This record gives sequence, C-alpha cells and structure tokens, in this order.
Amino acid sequence: MSARPGRRHFGEDHEEHVDERWMASYMDMVTVLMCMFIVLYAMSTVDENKFEQLRNSLATGFGATDVQAIDTAKGVVVPLDLADQEAEGFTDLELAQLEVDKLTALKEAMRAALAKQRLEYLVDFKFDERGLSVGLVGTETFFQGNRVDLSARAIQVLDAIAPPLATSKREISVEGHADRHGSTGIYPTDWELSSGRATQVLRRMVEHGGVPQEHIAAVGFGSARPVTARADPISMARNRRVDVVVLSNQPDSIRKLIPGVVNGTATEPPTKAKKAVKADKPAPAKSSHG
Repeated sequence: MSARPGRRHFGEDHEEHVDERWMASYMDMVTVLMCMFIVLYAMSTVDENKFEQLRNSLATGFGATDVQAIDTAKGVVVPLDLADQEAEGFTDLELAQLEVDKLTALKEAMRAALAKQRLEYLVDFKFDERGLSVGLVGTETFFQGNRVDLSARAIQVLDAIAPPLATSKREISVEGHADRHGSTGIYPTDWELSSGRATQVLRRMVEHGGVPQEHIAAVGFGSARPVTARADPISMARNRRVDVVVLSNQPDSIRKLIPGVVNGTATEPPTKAKKAVKADKPAPAKSSHG
C-alpha cells in the first residue's frame, strides 16, 4: 500500500504558479479605467455659475430683457426697438413704413384671434398719428345702457385681442367716450360713465388677458370728443364707444407720416431725403463760436 502524499507547503504551491505577472498589468488597466471614468464624470459636471453667465450673455446679445441677472456681455448692446432707428441711412419715411409694418402685424394677429370666434365685425381698426386704434364698435354690444359692466360678448372680444397686445410690450391707452346727455341717473356726469367703462376694459385685459399693468392706462373723455355732432339716435350711439389705442413709440416726425404710409400718400420731407443721400459721409463739424 502506497503512502499518502503529504500536504503541500505554501512555498511549494507558489512555485508551481510562478508566471503571475499578468496580475500587475490587469491592476494597472483597472486603475487607468477608474481614472478615465473620474475624468469623464468631472467633465460632465456643469459649473452653474459659468453656465448662468453664458446664458445671460447670449440672452442679452439676442435682445432679451427679462433675464433678471447681471449682464456679463461686453460691448454696446442696442435694444431691438432702437436698432432700426439708429441704423444710418434710414429716412423718416422708411422708419414710418417699418412702424406701420409692425403695427399691421399686430392688427392681423388680433384679427385672426377674433376671426376664430367670428367676432371680427365687432372691432374697427384704424391707423393714425398716435398708432393703431382698436375701436369697440357699438357700445350697446359691450355694455348695458348707462352701465359700466362688461357684457358676455365684450369679454369674448377682449379675451381674444389681449394676448397679442400682452406680448407686443406696447404702451396702450384705453379711452372711454360717451354721448352728451349729462346725468344718467346712476352716474352724475358723462365723465364717470366713460371712465368707468374704460377701467372695466383695462381690468379685464390686465387681470385675465395678461397685459402688463405698467404698459396700460385708462382715461375717460366723457362727451368732449364726439365723432359726430348730430343728435339722432344712430349718431349718438357712435359717440358711445371705447377705444383701445396701441401707441407708437416713434418720434413725432415719424408718427405724423403713419397715416400717409397707410394711405400710400406719404412723401419724404426734403431735409430728410437729403440726409439719407449723405448718410455714408460724416457730417461736417459745427463751430461752437458765434
């Protein structure tokens, strides 16, 4: 009977696997992979401060004004409303045409919103030197007799035109008018009646339409600005009205050209035309001496 083999000693077992150098290479590879993943993780972590600065800079460059953070952009940034005005070579007539184009786009946006509800016949659009007037046609449609409460139809109209006005950031004047009849029994004068109606229109546009309150105001003209002096019932009904006036932000010299641009009869003043021709050359320096 053969003897049982004895136990192997640790040293003898180690000698049977002498080629274990691959373990060192494997551990090196694992270490390198770990370092790589650490670097990748570090690269994927966004520095919020730097990202915020980049976002604000890009927003300012593209004309955004509601960033509510410190502007980190360098250089002169011209607001969008003034960019086309300050461009050299633009005449007053060309700037008036640009203003009419902007107001026309706003009018079409309101008309499209009204058309979806088949209400466009209740609104009268008109251009003048002040800008774009949105007339609420037929006061009886919007208010009950001698009262300031908005009718259901008036609410539909105002809710349709308010969103385009809210996004335009234009100054808006809500103007109430009344026919000449003195005391109504409810209101002591036409001033209170016209002002109350204008205020109700303003409140609906601000509280439900999203129009910024800092861009809108209400005024009552009473019976001081009638569209007709005739005393028949139809003519007097025309004087009972509320106008939502979208005011132009252009200088007087440009605003007075708006009606002519709309009618196709506007002409460039000679002084401005001469200025446009010489726009590429610098203006001669003026002497400050008498």
